Amino acid sequence: MILLRRLIALIALLLAPAAMAQETAPLTATSPNGQIRLSVGTTGEGRAYYRVERGGQPVISDSRLGFLFTNSFAFDRGLAIASHTTSSSDNRWELPWGERRHMRDHHNELAVTLRQNPLTGSALIPAAREVIVRFRIFDDGVGFRYEFPGAWGTVRIQDELTEFTVARPGNAWWTIGGDWNRYEQLYQATAIDAVSTAHTPITMRLDNGTHLSFHEAALVDYAGMWLRRTEGQRFRATLSPAGNSIARVTRAAPFPTPWRTIRITGNAAGLVESDLELHLNEPNALGDVSWVQPFKYIGIWWDMHLDNWTWGTGPRHGATTENTRRYIDFAAQHGFRGVLVEGWNIGWDGHWFGTGDAFSYTQPTPDFDLAGLAAYGRQRGVRLIGHHETGANIFDYERQLDDAMALYGRLGIDSVKPGYVADAGGSLQMEWHDGQVMSRHHLRVVQAAARNRVMVNPHEPIKDTGLRRTYPNWVSREGARGAEYDAWGSPGNGVDHVPTLIYTRMLAGPMDYTPGVLSLQGRGGRPLDSTLARQLAYYLTIYSPIQMAADTIENLARYPRELAFIAQVPADWQQSRLIGGEIGEFAVFARQDRASADWYLGGVTNGEARPFTATLDFLDPNRRYVATIYRDGPDADYRRDTRHSIVIEERRVRGGDRLDLPMAPGGGFAVRLRALR
Repeated sequence: MILLRRLIALIALLLAPAAMAQETAPLTATSPNGQIRLSVGTTGEGRAYYRVERGGQPVISDSRLGFLFTNSFAFDRGLAIASHTTSSSDNRWELPWGERRHMRDHHNELAVTLRQNPLTGSALIPAAREVIVRFRIFDDGVGFRYEFPGAWGTVRIQDELTEFTVARPGNAWWTIGGDWNRYEQLYQATAIDAVSTAHTPITMRLDNGTHLSFHEAALVDYAGMWLRRTEGQRFRATLSPAGNSIARVTRAAPFPTPWRTIRITGNAAGLVESDLELHLNEPNALGDVSWVQPFKYIGIWWDMHLDNWTWGTGPRHGATTENTRRYIDFAAQHGFRGVLVEGWNIGWDGHWFGTGDAFSYTQPTPDFDLAGLAAYGRQRGVRLIGHHETGANIFDYERQLDDAMALYGRLGIDSVKPGYVADAGGSLQMEWHDGQVMSRHHLRVVQAAARNRVMVNPHEPIKDTGLRRTYPNWVSREGARGAEYDAWGSPGNGVDHVPTLIYTRMLAGPMDYTPGVLSLQGRGGRPLDSTLARQLAYYLTIYSPIQMAADTIENLARYPRELAFIAQVPADWQQSRLIGGEIGEFAVFARQDRASADWYLGGVTNGEARPFTATLDFLDPNRRYVATIYRDGPDADYRRDTRHSIVIEERRVRGGDRLDLPMAPGGGFAVRLRALR
């Protein structure tokens, strides 16, 4: 009898929300140009949904909104729209560094309050519960987030019920969400209905030419979002798991979730040139950030990936005082501001992978004079770049974090590269790289660094969600397969990797790809899938405010003309445009130097030889320019021993002229357009 009563009570509990719900006519809002239309409503059983159209055509069909909790009834049925507000914004703001300087945030907003009525006789929902869903509609997409009022108390989220139902068939470019190797995967190109669980950004091209990118913005104290396909072309947000809790997110209300973002454009260039996620982040929280300076660097690094040197101490130890002095001298001679040094600190000897509890972030090895080398570099106009490999033991790192950053501040080491190889956590607790614990951790690192005027460039990081706007010292990160895979990866990156990254991972933000392997050789003489001109093109197609010339200094010295280009090319831009490209095939950028009137062109292709003619209509029509062109030689081919074939030439040009810039298989080009007075 007791069991029967419990069963009846459970059925009543499940049916009650539907009985109390009432279908409502959808609310609508449009983008400023009227092209994108958002609708929000509730069904007869009280499920909240949204949908999106572009140009009168469906892009996102009816898609659910809601949550599952570990400590209360789900917020998914019995919902009604209690109230709503609308507003518009047209603001201009400035990036202190970036792909472009001047930004325009122009959007319309619809904020919808969803109310779930109480359940009679239930302790699970004793009073009405409300969540605000705030939508911002831009000309190039939509962002929305949930906002939990303080009445919720402690919220324990098991998962989100947020859906993205893609309305038309098409293709997707994606990597597997939750893979053991984090984001360091080769991209898959499949039909949309063949995706399984994907990391974001995930990029799609629909059969009518509409381009989509799904991602998130302002990931703060929350678990990263993956997209899991449930059926057909319906995707559901699923949150990165927690290491020691069924709840994937635990927060004290009030708080907002990250923004869920959908870039919606008519072509690939629209995706690349969108700043939607940056607009959805909070403004600069650090005040004066004039000390955050874009730069280029070399490093004691590639020799380790070639297996010539070691991170640990011994006869092949790379991070010695002698080697570092040579690298500082080379950097000073050739105009590089930084020298990265990996393996300088104790903790590398023995088994550190996945443990990391022997690392010190203040104590150098006996053969490395940290203070002396920092001073020697400053005298020559060169800064050391510190390296903090954690073995993903974030708890041990956080115990030393303040002391380590303070030491760097005192020594004038104004940038650091933290590393998170292996699963995050420590010997007693493991965490996902993009879970809530890691979201909190990365911000602690960035904030501790900012207090000491140190820039941060993490590898094996949490994904970029635009937080560089709020914390401009978070200058770059890895978060995808970089050039190290060309040294030893099986398989390597392949010629279509970068032309895919530009339309996928790079939509999230800057990437420290570590280009500039001019020797075109990896471990054991393994040839890179690249021409020489393509390595120069990377500095214009893979954006980062810090750019490495990754090869050994001995190899770099063998290519003086190419080395001079790398040292001279800017790492900070006034404006950037994608003037040609398709996902996975090729990309051509035009970028204007922030510090001068000069422009640059850079292009990469996949394995196809590709003609390209650039029309210079972006140049100032009142100026003339000298075009210095670095392009593939007529016999260049990444598959042959002609991969180093390059043509370097000069031409005088003006606005509206055309440049023929053919790309070899696996090739590319770089052009400096120097403005004449």
